[in-house]
Amino acid sequence: MSYWVLFIGIAVASWLVQMNLQNKFKKYSKIPTGNGMTGRDVALKMLHDNGIYDVQVTHTPGRLTDHYNPANKTVNLSEGVYESNSIMAAAVAAHECGHVIQHHVGYVPIQIRSAIVPVVNIGSKLSWPVIIVGLLIGHTNLIYLGIILFALTLLFQIVTLPVEFNASGRALRILNDSGMLYEDEVRGARRVLSAAAMTYITATVSTLLQLLRLVLLFGRRDND
Repeated sequence: MSYWVLFIGIAVASWLVQMNLQNKFKKYSKIPTGNGMTGRDVALKMLHDNGIYDVQVTHTPGRLTDHYNPANKTVNLSEGVYESNSIMAAAVAAHECGHVIQHHVGYVPIQIRSAIVPVVNIGSKLSWPVIIVGLLIGHTNLIYLGIILFALTLLFQIVTLPVEFNASGRALRILNDSGMLYEDEVRGARRVLSAAAMTYITATVSTLLQLLRLVLLFGRRDND
């Protein structure tokens, strides 16, 4: 019963975090920056000021689809960020460029995350099928293997936390020190990025609870 209370609590917290993120994005997407720089402008300046010229800044369809792709060295900004001169756009663009800088300087956590991505992708796809097959044929070791595969997702999320917080920290420092945003605008950008960071925290806690539930459920089953 206590597990389900925690699970429901995390589900509610996740919903509140998502609502807060949407509200912050909506609010600061309507407030233009004093210098009129678009998300694309912010990204290019941030990259060039850090001596990075081999990364392209392009736009990608959708909302909240912004990401850095190290495979083809592109910062992909959503349509609401790429051409917008809002505080939200500046914050998001700078955050993605924070990831570029992490790769550029050899930031260890992002190197670890990149290294484990292939294994995590396999684990996330196979964990539940392996657990289900183990249940069907009554093979306890197969169930445990599925749980271990599921645990890889939690490992990835844990490694992701410092990566995301560090990227936001770099973004805010550069936005402030470079003068791209005024002091009050930096505060707005910090609220946007803090709201985004909370989504990673709640997702990690949710995965942790699911893993604990699997361990307790099948551990008890094995003992019985």
